[in-house]
Amino acid sequence: MLTIWGRNTSSNVMKVLWLCDELGIPYHREEAGGAFGRTTEDFYRAMNPNPTVPTIVDTDGYTLWESNVILRYLCATRGGERLFPADPRARGDVERWVDWQQTSHNPRMSTMFLGLIRTPPEKRDMAAIEAARVQTAGLNDMLERQLDGRDYLAGDFSIADIALGPQIHRWFALPIERPHQPRLRAWYDRLLSHAGYAKHCAGGLA
Repeated sequence: MLTIWGRNTSSNVMKVLWLCDELGIPYHREEAGGAFGRTTEDFYRAMNPNPTVPTIVDTDGYTLWESNVILRYLCATRGGERLFPADPRARGDVERWVDWQQTSHNPRMSTMFLGLIRTPPEKRDMAAIEAARVQTAGLNDMLERQLDGRDYLAGDFSIADIALGPQIHRWFALPIERPHQPRLRAWYDRLLSHAGYAKHCAGGLA
């Protein structure tokens, strides 16, 4: 059985759990990261040289880290072509948003989330949090335009939506001012109709 190392409050772990539900992949999850520690221990470093989650261990002992790479791998090995198409252009349409999540959207959302949820009020850098909020709103304008005439980012539901889904929940759940972006909100509501998203990604903020 697939083993997933990582706490379920990590947005990067949430993606993998959600994908497993979408593809019907059985798994066992081991707590790691945050208050659970373990990521700096020798046994974990042997699987993943970074003190990060998630890390997966496949049934034959193969290990893999980096959440979006894990999404691609599980689609490739567990019959997930409907979420990660083989056609080069269709795949490119999915992959650009998967990579954009990690390089552009994630850093700004992390600043806001860590600052507002995991930092005591007296230690918060409100200027940095506000700058990140403005930047994220601008990035979400890109999503708003992309969703014009589309139900999902690449047309059909894909790992592009799974990669960004946990952060979009946080965007709508954080105590912040948000611009009116109706297509973004409608997309979020569609994501909530996926049982795996509602279960793994749309809970309380912690």
